[in-house]
Amino acid sequence: MKVLIVDDEVIIRNGLSTVINWADNGFTVLTPAASAEEALQRIPVEMPEIIFTDIRMTGLSGLDMAHEVKQQYPEIEIIVISGYDEFSYAQKAMREGVSDYLLKTSRPGEIIEAAVQARERLLQRRLSQAKGRAQELVVSRGFLRRLLASGAPPDGHAEAELWERYPQLRLETNGSVLQIWMLSVHPLHQEEEERFALGELHSLIGTAMAEGLQGAWLEWNGSVLLLVRTEPNSGWGRVDSALRKMESAHDCRITAASGRPVSSVRELPVALSTAVEASSYEWLLHSERHIRYEDIEGRKGIRTVCSMEEETELSSLLRSGQSADLQAWVTDLLRRIQSQGQATPGSVQAYLHSLIISAQRWLIRAATSIGYATPVKVEETYDIRELTKTPEKVLVDSLELIMKQYRDMVSTTSPVQRAISFIHEHLGQSLSLQQVAKHVHMNPNYFSEMFKKETGQNYIEFVTQAKLRKAMHLLRETPAKISEIANEIGYEDIKYFNRLFKKWTGQTPSEYRANPEFCPSMD
Repeated sequence: MKVLIVDDEVIIRNGLSTVINWADNGFTVLTPAASAEEALQRIPVEMPEIIFTDIRMTGLSGLDMAHEVKQQYPEIEIIVISGYDEFSYAQKAMREGVSDYLLKTSRPGEIIEAAVQARERLLQRRLSQAKGRAQELVVSRGFLRRLLASGAPPDGHAEAELWERYPQLRLETNGSVLQIWMLSVHPLHQEEEERFALGELHSLIGTAMAEGLQGAWLEWNGSVLLLVRTEPNSGWGRVDSALRKMESAHDCRITAASGRPVSSVRELPVALSTAVEASSYEWLLHSERHIRYEDIEGRKGIRTVCSMEEETELSSLLRSGQSADLQAWVTDLLRRIQSQGQATPGSVQAYLHSLIISAQRWLIRAATSIGYATPVKVEETYDIRELTKTPEKVLVDSLELIMKQYRDMVSTTSPVQRAISFIHEHLGQSLSLQQVAKHVHMNPNYFSEMFKKETGQNYIEFVTQAKLRKAMHLLRETPAKISEIANEIGYEDIKYFNRLFKKWTGQTPSEYRANPEFCPSMD
């Protein structure tokens, strides 16, 4: 803590600065001042925290100096050290804000004790002020959170309170605007995550950014919300510079999403909603450090349901049991999604969810096709909102779980049941009995006998019925053309398919599509 001694007597000021052991007591003594005028010139530059001063000096008196110092720097502690033991001097000194009055005959220990007490008063005031500022900051931040979370335009009273609590945000007449930024912070190394809880890291970055940009900040759904006042079309440069400093200081990567600039406090809900929407594109625009709402607002989205081809490809992967192949397929799929210029988080979420639902339905069908006795329980292990934040992890974890369930089912079923599952997965192909027998590692003749024994049908009858049942399902549930459905189950000759369908169902495919409830059972 810095101490300044002011006295026009060279012996006194040199004696006070050299005889007393200031350093051992935690004080730094500045070069003594020879007059009140010199001290007043140096104080704004050197900023002493404790001043020891004589009263009677050439020029301004010590009390005159104390009066001016207290007006400009009320936090400085001033101690008079005088050669006059007069009560009137002490009274006047106290009126000028002097905190202690000593005589020049005081022993060094008494002078140090006065300095220590002054330091304690200073530290106590600072602590009290810091607590007050912290409490006021909590109250102000709570007000701002309620204001934004309400989703309603602020009324006149709320606007006045916003300016009172955050005067640095007040809109001027020069066209300044308010803008909300959502900062997504990602520590680059595990050590950083251990050194700082993410909330603490958010606090460090939010506080520094708000101070540097003269704004306000909140922690908002796992991100840092930054509200700043800026000039139109000039906000990114200074924000980017501040972010790069934060990344370097805290070894992290920060993605910034900016909402629509607004020229009125009543438009703050728009500023917030557009900033949140822009931030939801972080995974889709993974290479971008700055995501502007204006750049993504016109996107239309991608299809939200997976195709039949994708379902077939996925079921084949799940049946194979190869986790590495599944991982590669998911990685490639997500890369293709990110390359689509119209993709939106909502459409991506719906599309990826449809993939998982398709896999779950495949598992249930597979269990039925192999006669699995235990009811299949499809487990939901993810939050659907994570599909647009960490889609690769969610997809791989969910699909690998389905793959494992299928593998466990197959391990407890008979060769004929596994053959039935294989048949259902390849209805679009012309599988011979020999091919299926080879798949389940059985002699074809023995397999044919076992198949007839367990199913009650010969191989050709079973496959034909399985194909036609799938055709009936597609006729009921999809708008696909009849020729497309025939191809889907392995019949290229549409006339042959029509004759076969009518033979087994009593209706043509067109008649069945029109009145599926009147079709007799094939069993």
